[in-house]
Amino acid sequence: MPVYRLGSELVFPPAEMAEASGLLAVGGDLSAGRLLLAYSMGIFPWFNEGDPILWWSPDPRCVLYPGELHISRSLRRTLRRGTFQVSFDRAFDQVITECAAVRLETGDETWITGEMAAAYRELFRLGYAHSVEVWEGPALAGGLYGVALGRFFFGESMFSRRNDASKVALATLARSLLQAGYLLIDCQLPNPHLYSMGARDLPRKRFLRQLADAGLRAGPSPDPGCFPDSPVRVVAA
Repeated sequence: MPVYRLGSELVFPPAEMAEASGLLAVGGDLSAGRLLLAYSMGIFPWFNEGDPILWWSPDPRCVLYPGELHISRSLRRTLRRGTFQVSFDRAFDQVITECAAVRLETGDETWITGEMAAAYRELFRLGYAHSVEVWEGPALAGGLYGVALGRFFFGESMFSRRNDASKVALATLARSLLQAGYLLIDCQLPNPHLYSMGARDLPRKRFLRQLADAGLRAGPSPDPGCFPDSPVRVVAA
């Protein structure tokens, strides 16, 4: 399959046209309109500093259905201790900065470049991007951020400064999304951490069908209904 070069026009080729690696297109920009269109079509940006903007739609797609969240015995013990307090949208800038910093500290490259961070801060300003913060006292111990569109949450990145902190963030998010009637969390790419919490691989064709069946579009107004304004304390079910 060819890799499409994007110009200034706000369009993408169909996600099914991606290469076997998942790479679909190169170029374009990270404007809010383009990002929302990409998510509505099952596409996301992922590139390193110095690279052109790359757009992906991997097959299979790693997803977590909120109702299939798995909480291990060790995580349940962490939740029962009540060590952490969780908030939503209270420290978005800090979360996205920490997601990038933790990767760099461990010697990994990060796709959260200055350009990417600015783009998601704009989505946060518009009400589409959200963060989950996990606090240990006054310190930010972990968290995650992503984009809510329709009844889908597209996860972007997470980090931990304390054991289980990112798992607490994901568990809290999944429970909140389930109560609000969200259909799934798009985890994009798999890892053992996600699999351990109930994530599974979904064929891209089925993933795209679910987006289409839900009538997901780039234009709906943001719906912050499942993101509480005040901090919450998470306990094991």
